Amino acid sequence: MTKRATIRDVAALAGVSKSVVSLVLRGTGYVSAGKRDAVTAAVHQLDYRTNAAARTLTEARSYTVGVVLNDLRNPWFVDAVDGLNAVLNQNGLQMLLGDHRLDSRGGSSLLGKLLEMNVDGLVLVGTLPQTEDLITAVGQVPTVVLGAPEAPHPSADVVTGDNEAGAQLAVQHLVDLRHRRIAHIGAGPSPVGRARRAGYERAMLAHGLGEYVLTVDGDFTEAGGHAAGLALLGLDPRPTAIFAVNDMTAFGLLSAADALGLAVPDDLSIVGYDNTPTARMQHISLTSIDNADGRSGRRAGELLVARLANPGLARSITLHEPTLAARGSSRPPRP
Repeated sequence: MTKRATIRDVAALAGVSKSVVSLVLRGTGYVSAGKRDAVTAAVHQLDYRTNAAARTLTEARSYTVGVVLNDLRNPWFVDAVDGLNAVLNQNGLQMLLGDHRLDSRGGSSLLGKLLEMNVDGLVLVGTLPQTEDLITAVGQVPTVVLGAPEAPHPSADVVTGDNEAGAQLAVQHLVDLRHRRIAHIGAGPSPVGRARRAGYERAMLAHGLGEYVLTVDGDFTEAGGHAAGLALLGLDPRPTAIFAVNDMTAFGLLSAADALGLAVPDDLSIVGYDNTPTARMQHISLTSIDNADGRSGRRAGELLVARLANPGLARSITLHEPTLAARGSSRPPRP
């Protein structure tokens, strides 16, 4: 078996240091024309990294896309990233995936690392904190925001679902089942949380149920859903149905109901949001709002590919219409 060439081999053949080779491959820093030509020739001669580095040199592209998740623990992004990756692969692009929450714990900048790797573009999945690093990164490379209604920079394309419409679907479903005392577990001031709460309240008022409007905030997590669920289910009279801001919150609510000896859906109907793979499991069978995440991921990939080919394209905002996936966690209330 032929041994694959290393950066040390390239440096030896070109007669330069490893740091010079690294600078040339990344396209950063000053390197004289003679040394750059020598490194380029060595890369081609040694077939370094199966010509990936050579292609980067000749086309000034890395053929990689940085994909930054807001929180890896929340499974809503699974279908979105799957759709995104399919389009990127079809166009010869490799995805580099990172978790902003985990990376920020260590005090380092995931976005800074991706820019150092000379990624061609960025896809921001979910709502990320509006840091200076984020705004700077989005201003430097083509970026698509996926699954959040707001972008950190006016140049970024946006692909998301209609959160207000989805919340209204959830309430309509419960009203159709003859529920009236319908509560909501929200997510505070986040853009997605605000939109879903607004949709919930608007639908309740439209059905003449304003007196029953009641929201307790969680934080998009299972633990937050559990705590908010205990608060709501401890009321007298308690809600007969609860619309949760996302599926993770709904899972926490399920555990709160179980802890209180309440059966779902006999004693309590629950509707989540995101239609995650876990919600679709037969044992869980959670009624949930499908946010068209697979379709949104594919659209985000198409927008990024188009912008890489033509950076002058006008900014695009895509709003997908959600649908209801009715399952075993919702039914008419007991008489």
